[in-house]
Amino acid sequence: MQHFQALLITKDDSGQKAAWSEIGPADLMPGNVTVRVSHTTMNYKDGLAITGKAPVVRRFPMIPGIDFAGTVLSSEHPRYKPGDAVLLNGWGVGETHMGGYAQVARINGDWLVPLPAGLTAAQSMAIGTAGYTAMLSVLALESHGITPASGPILVTGAAGGVGSVATALLAKLGYRVIASTGRLNEEPYLKSLGATEVIDRSSLAGTPRALNKERWAGAIDSVGSSTLANVISMTSYGGCIAACGLAQGMDLPTSVAPFILRGVTLAGIDSVMAPLAKRQVAWTRLATDMPPAKLAAMTVNEDIKAVTTLAPDILAGKIRGRVVFALP
Repeated sequence: MQHFQALLITKDDSGQKAAWSEIGPADLMPGNVTVRVSHTTMNYKDGLAITGKAPVVRRFPMIPGIDFAGTVLSSEHPRYKPGDAVLLNGWGVGETHMGGYAQVARINGDWLVPLPAGLTAAQSMAIGTAGYTAMLSVLALESHGITPASGPILVTGAAGGVGSVATALLAKLGYRVIASTGRLNEEPYLKSLGATEVIDRSSLAGTPRALNKERWAGAIDSVGSSTLANVISMTSYGGCIAACGLAQGMDLPTSVAPFILRGVTLAGIDSVMAPLAKRQVAWTRLATDMPPAKLAAMTVNEDIKAVTTLAPDILAGKIRGRVVFALP
């Protein structure tokens, strides 16, 4: 394509702004694979990048979009050839390297993952980084020996992207899921995904105690801060918490007590720089463990031009589940 549409974030003395522009291949950054983007999605980090609420974008101009799926147009990478279906999550794309909110992307082929058998490009973006992060979190719990017999698993931010996928995955795998949300009107939605109990996030919002009553064998937390501290204090002996987000904040007001008195493990989940082998395991599992009907139920399809309007909404916690954009 000689010219194509892209969302460009620019910055000058008046501040940062995002606008759709027509650009060409020469405007893209170096890379050994060029992809015709067919689908992308929105994550919390994309909302931060577009609104400028946090310094996610570290070079300008920038095309945001930390996820995309599409078809290889040209390749100098030994693993890919024209026509291959691929997807991408992370690696600084949309932050330091131009990302997926464009009809064409040029990137390092080492960052790509072949589209797993059994998933369409649209489904892969319905999962996106949020769902891939949820799967990495499930894998962390499993590797720590947390099974359905261990006890219930808490999911915080359950109505969001990570939380929705985590709830559906855990339920499919036989776990009893306790879903925490600030939107109790979403209880029917969360129970349709497989949650057996829904609790108000306010029950995790108080000043954290070092130890509290044991309530769950593990958790997937995308919130951080005092919520995570309270989650840790209520985790059963030998339990594990997969920490994968910081929607509430980066601080962690807790003590060593849960770790040395209850043997609790806090497992950090990094989706951005995870090696290819781990990514392939996660995406293979997603292709088999993510119920298609539940994925469809949590997904809304939007026009890509709506991305700038939706960015503030995802930061405000107003978006339920996942949003998918098809690139014309």
